[in-house]
Amino acid sequence: MRKLLGGGALPPKAGFFHLFKGFLGGTLGILLLGYLSQLSGESWLMAPLGATCVLLFAVSASPLAQPRNVIGGHLLTAAIGIAALHLFGDALPVLAIAVGLSIFVMQYTRTVHPPAGANPVVIMLAGHDVGWHFLLTPVLAGSVALVVIASVLNNLGKANRWPHYWHGLGQTKE
Repeated sequence: MRKLLGGGALPPKAGFFHLFKGFLGGTLGILLLGYLSQLSGESWLMAPLGATCVLLFAVSASPLAQPRNVIGGHLLTAAIGIAALHLFGDALPVLAIAVGLSIFVMQYTRTVHPPAGANPVVIMLAGHDVGWHFLLTPVLAGSVALVVIASVLNNLGKANRWPHYWHGLGQTKE
């Protein structure tokens, strides 16, 4: 039973600076996207971007929180969701296959970003109102804006260097 429940120790508590960076990053990121939505009349917000903030500002060293994963993962999965919706409709099997295909494509392109796995769900639940413009706003604009904020906050202090990688977009390793 202990093995099933995970018998290991908890990770160490985050220090105040790290906690504050998470708070500040999430607050500034969503606030900026909300204000840009109001100013432009276009939505810069979608639910998965809140989860993206958690990765970018709380566990920024994770491979899942690197810019290529954030931007590439969101773009690829949103494109899959939009294509599936417009080609095959919003039936449950289509939604399930779109999520599965999104995971496959993110793994293949080395752009795994868990919040992006929700994009086909968001798109299918929104229905046929979602067009290809959704790739620009909120997907691309929102993910790039969060990466820009993360680039500033995650590089505060001498020892911090973020991102850990970006290069090689599209290269795969067999």
